[in-house]
Amino acid sequence: MTSQAADGPEMATASRRSKITPEREREFFDAVLEQIRECGYESVTMEGVAASTRCSKSTLYRQWKTKPQFVAAALRASRRVRFAGVDTGTLAGDLREAARAAGDWSGKDARLMQALGHAVTADPELAQALREALVLPEIAALQEMLARGVERGEVAADHPALEYIPAMLFGVLRVRPVLSGQYADADYLVRFVEATVLPALGLTQDPGRRSRDD
Repeated sequence: MTSQAADGPEMATASRRSKITPEREREFFDAVLEQIRECGYESVTMEGVAASTRCSKSTLYRQWKTKPQFVAAALRASRRVRFAGVDTGTLAGDLREAARAAGDWSGKDARLMQALGHAVTADPELAQALREALVLPEIAALQEMLARGVERGEVAADHPALEYIPAMLFGVLRVRPVLSGQYADADYLVRFVEATVLPALGLTQDPGRRSRDD
């Protein structure tokens, strides 16, 4: 009897959640993130997302109790490692390829990070979700590239610039819209890597690229 009573609410919750298909959930997540990019976090409401996706607001509130929880879930569901699979054989080549990949998505992600700027300072869960979705996976991939470069002997393991490479790349993605009103596209990021990141690591010349250009 006690066991059945304990199971009741969990079964009811599972039943309610099962009514939302993965495809429908993805639609909700896409809608809230796009509205944040376009209007800013403060302007987005659960009611507005419900209206744009043609569902009842009670459906959203039943699944995600508050707007921060809803947005955090959307961020985590959007997690993708854009730098995954980058392995050109040289560290300089990897960093250039990472720059090109970052340029392909910098507009959407930079807009999202900017729109969430104030909210993440006030909500630790939201801040952690943002880092898990857009920052930590890419940092881990960059660190793998750097580790391969160390293993190949391209850069010393104790080189002081190694720990700052993620900050350099993420910093330029975040700050360029502020400085010039433009997002950092692939061409800009490759030039940034060649002018600042590679020299910082002592990689002013990529042997693989030089041989291809000769």
